[in-house]
Amino acid sequence: MTKRKPVRTAAAVPVAAEREQRPPIEAIRAAAFQQFAERGYPVVTVRDIMKACGLTQGALYNHFKSKDELLHDIIASTQGELERICQQAVAGAGDDPRAKLAAFVRVYVMRHCRLRVEALVANREIGWLDAARVADIRRSRRAIRDVVVAILRQGVESGLFDPPLTGGRQDLKAIAMALLDQWTHVSMWYGPGGQIAEEEMSRLYADMALRAVGARP
Repeated sequence: MTKRKPVRTAAAVPVAAEREQRPPIEAIRAAAFQQFAERGYPVVTVRDIMKACGLTQGALYNHFKSKDELLHDIIASTQGELERICQQAVAGAGDDPRAKLAAFVRVYVMRHCRLRVEALVANREIGWLDAARVADIRRSRRAIRDVVVAILRQGVESGLFDPPLTGGRQDLKAIAMALLDQWTHVSMWYGPGGQIAEEEMSRLYADMALRAVGARP
């Protein structure tokens, strides 16, 4: 069996060293992200998480009923914040669908570059949740997809976008899903300290997205 590669994070300060600087629940969440990213959800125990954040094992149960509930909490909170900032970016971009798409992509990619560990855990470990909890997170993901679809539809109807055809028609939902998959997976390979800064990477992805949908100049 191939061993899971350690995830390189931007922060060099151990979670335990930061426990005095944040509320216990935030220390638990940070430690859970770190542990799940480095070792995978199935093998990480409550003891491992609490040792990483320097708190007693009983402290977790003051906030979460189980490890499952903790996993759902950190994924749902990450997903909810992503949905919020994407909608906020689009709302502040004006009426031009090109500006809306560029704004959406920039914040989406920036977040996946900056919060790489959180993105990896949210996308890789969701399968360990029960059906009801997965459905809760997928509702938010569909909402994000629908924002992209709405932008694409506005661009097509205004004559500013000319996306490729699928089976002789423009399947905007399929295009949105393909683009989101590309933007999401930047977290799989982008690392801090690279030659391309996060801001530049987000602009690159925005430019690629506009080209992909055939945006008019």
